[in-house]
Amino acid sequence: MKLSPLIHQFFDQYLPHIRGVSHQTVKAYRDAFRLFLPFAASFYSIKVKSLRVEHISTELIIAFLEDLQNKRKNLVKTRNQRLAALKSFAKMIRFMYPEQQEVADTIRNIPQKRSQKALIGFLYQDEMLQIFQAVDLRRKEGFRDYALLHLLYDSGARASEITTLNLDYFDPKKKTLAILGKGNRFRLIKLEPKTCQLLQLYIRKYRNSPRPPYQDRLFINQRGEELTRHGIYRICRKYLEKVLPPKRLNNINPVHSFRHSRAVDMLYKGHPITDIKNHLGHDNIQSTTVYLHLDLDRRRHIQRRFIRHMQSILTDDSKIEQLLQWENEGDLMAWLDSL
Repeated sequence: MKLSPLIHQFFDQYLPHIRGVSHQTVKAYRDAFRLFLPFAASFYSIKVKSLRVEHISTELIIAFLEDLQNKRKNLVKTRNQRLAALKSFAKMIRFMYPEQQEVADTIRNIPQKRSQKALIGFLYQDEMLQIFQAVDLRRKEGFRDYALLHLLYDSGARASEITTLNLDYFDPKKKTLAILGKGNRFRLIKLEPKTCQLLQLYIRKYRNSPRPPYQDRLFINQRGEELTRHGIYRICRKYLEKVLPPKRLNNINPVHSFRHSRAVDMLYKGHPITDIKNHLGHDNIQSTTVYLHLDLDRRRHIQRRFIRHMQSILTDDSKIEQLLQWENEGDLMAWLDSL
């Protein structure tokens, strides 16, 4: 049986219609096969279009995974993600072509490689306050960044989830936000008063005019398009670099650190682990229990100050007062001279 039509069936029918996976998953699996197919063709010294299901063997897949690590310098996590794509393909083969069960089982029985778990790089609340204060609200995109950073922390959302937020996902009256997460599943979370007011002000006054395809998106970049994952990463990196020393930056992910920080904060406040799981949109409770092993002692002396910041209204925020003072400045040239 030729491999080519099965690949088309996998991406055209199985993943979107039978499994109903997200677009991000489809793209990740596509990238895996864009690497695997040329490697398999080279392994057997044939063309990609000549590959058959029978060519898929344990030797081939192990060689492919080792090549990812040794030549492409992929991390173990990436190696396992590529293997997950192949295993999903094997599930389709077993489901739709029972006569090829032996090949499917060969793929599915290949174990993932164990790796050392990365440290959970969360931000302490005094660091979070410094990051908020590092935003220059006099810059054109300053208020958007200020609102975005608050939302990243308050929601604990992934960067990919922030990029797909639509205007109607945010309900300012109920102070809730609907987030489309992994597996195309929505979750509804409650936002702090400060975050709600920042979002309302951003939407009303500081949101860039979107181009037609992006009119519904919440966060818009300078080109009038939706803010991308890489754009969010650059924004977070920019402000973290202003506040944190280089050694500290090496241990955290600029975007995901906000998510970890939110989980740790909820844990410290006494929220049940199931509430944290639902807030973050974890698939299983085991992904959430890693936070139970963290040392939270340092947070005690700044907890109250941070809670006051997140629950305050805009008139009590010195950054907003600074913005309003700048907007009311009559002498533009004098302001330019002060920069």
